Amino acid sequence: MQLARPIEILLVEDNPGDVVLTREAFQDAKIANNITVVNDGEEALYYLNQEGKYSDAIRPDLVLLDLNLPKKDGREVLAGIKENALLKRIPVVIMTSSKAESDVVQTYNLHANSYLVKPVNLGSFAQIVETIENFWFTVVVLPSV
Repeated sequence: MQLARPIEILLVEDNPGDVVLTREAFQDAKIANNITVVNDGEEALYYLNQEGKYSDAIRPDLVLLDLNLPKKDGREVLAGIKENALLKRIPVVIMTSSKAESDVVQTYNLHANSYLVKPVNLGSFAQIVETIENFWFTVVVLPSV
């Protein structure tokens, strides 16, 4: 079910190249979207909790979360999201370079909604973003709050 307004996406990513790839892939998307980028786990939690300079932040419809982040890693951010009654319904897609089974298991135990390994080329990256877009914003029905 497509939302009438642009989709709000929070990208939590410290690698500038991956930020560029993600933005480019979503720019080609069929669904209007706004991407906000934060570069570390601490900033992600400030943003999501609308604290400090993020007091007027828009609650995202989807979080794309890297695991290997400065200050607080992605596992800590995921735990903070899923333990918070106001945030826990926001879908969190792990997008990381890690293929480690322990990371997959740990993030699903922390209630990640999906786990994706980042592809190395733009074509594959664009295909994954299109799949994310189609699944989360066309097929799935999300709560409005």
